[in-house]
Amino acid sequence: MTIWGALAGGVVGTVVLTSTLRIAQAAGWTRMDIPLLIGTMFSDRRGRASVIGYAVHFLNGLGFAVVYWAIFRAVGHAGWAFGAVLGLVHAMFAGGALVNTILPAVHPRMGTPWSDAEETPILEPPGFLLSNYGRRTAITNIIAHVAYGAIIGGFATGLW
Repeated sequence: MTIWGALAGGVVGTVVLTSTLRIAQAAGWTRMDIPLLIGTMFSDRRGRASVIGYAVHFLNGLGFAVVYWAIFRAVGHAGWAFGAVLGLVHAMFAGGALVNTILPAVHPRMGTPWSDAEETPILEPPGFLLSNYGRRTAITNIIAHVAYGAIIGGFATGLW
């Protein structure tokens, strides 16, 4: 189990996760655009926000790969199945707690349940498990994160 394997898995896993969510958006399964969600924290210009969002999302993917590796090291076990379980936990935490609760509170361009009529946020708050972005968003997000975790677990053990 190496950190380099986990980081390589983080690169591949982030590409797979991001591509899966982008394909789901193009297919009409979700309105969620993670790079735009992240990028609009830094810029109100849509094009610039997307570029910034992709960069930050990629760095987040590498950061989470290090967290997965630390968990693998702490329990003394890694693998694609354990990585997939961590991916499920990651998806539930990110969609259920982090993005739903924390992001609207700190995002300067996102509406919140307590926004008033004079404010003009450009983004809708995600809702529990990202449900405000479409009925299939939660399922797509969970599948993408499970794949991300499985890929990191496989790379961390040298399976791929």
